[in-house]
Amino acid sequence: MAQGFRWLVPALVLAGLSARADADVLALYGELHGGAVGGKGLSGDPVTLDTDFFSNVPHGAYGARIGARLLIFEAAIEHHQFTNGSRISTWTQFAAGIGLEADLGDAKARKDKTGGYLGAGINLAFGVGTGQQVMPPLSNDEISDKGFLVEGRFGFGKHLGKVLDLGLVVPASWGYFFKNGLDTGVNDVSNQYKSFQIAGLVYLRANLRLL
Repeated sequence: MAQGFRWLVPALVLAGLSARADADVLALYGELHGGAVGGKGLSGDPVTLDTDFFSNVPHGAYGARIGARLLIFEAAIEHHQFTNGSRISTWTQFAAGIGLEADLGDAKARKDKTGGYLGAGINLAFGVGTGQQVMPPLSNDEISDKGFLVEGRFGFGKHLGKVLDLGLVVPASWGYFFKNGLDTGVNDVSNQYKSFQIAGLVYLRANLRLL
C-alpha cells in the first residue's frame, strides 16, 4: 500500500496546483456528516486483532469536520460517533495533508459557484477512539484505541452558492493502532494491530473564503 502512495502524492500535488490556480488561496470550512463506516483488522496479535476498533464499532456514523486550506495544503479536526441505536463509539482525528477540488461546468458556473465539483486528497492523521459515549474533556483512561493513519479521500458534490456545498466523500485509510491501557513492555507488540477502514459520508459544508 505504501508503494501506491509514492506516486499518488506527487500526482495530487501537480493536479492540485493546476486545479486551484483560479480557486481560493485561503479558506476555512466546517462540515456536518452522516453515513456509514466499516473496517477490517489486517494483522496483529490474534486476541487484539479480534477487538480492532473499526470492525467492531456500530456502522451508522455522524459527526463533524472543521478545517483550513491554504492552496492545496489542508489541516482538519474531525469527530465521528458510530451508533446502531443502542450503542455509541467515538473517533476523534487530527489530520494534515493535500486536498484539492476541481469545479465542473462552464466558466460562469465555476465563478458563481453554482456547478458541481470533484475532490480528492491524502492525509497523515492521528486519532483516538472510545468504545462508549464520553463527555469532554476526554481523559486517557476513556480511550480504548489510538492510531496513526494514512488516509485517501475521494468525493464529489454540488455548490449551493458561494457559501454552502452538498456532497459525498469516501475516506479510506490504513492505520497502525495501539490498544490503550494494556500493561505491556516496550518490546511487547501484543497491544498493536494494523487495520483498513472505509466510510461513505454525505456532508453539508459551509465555506469561509478569506483570500
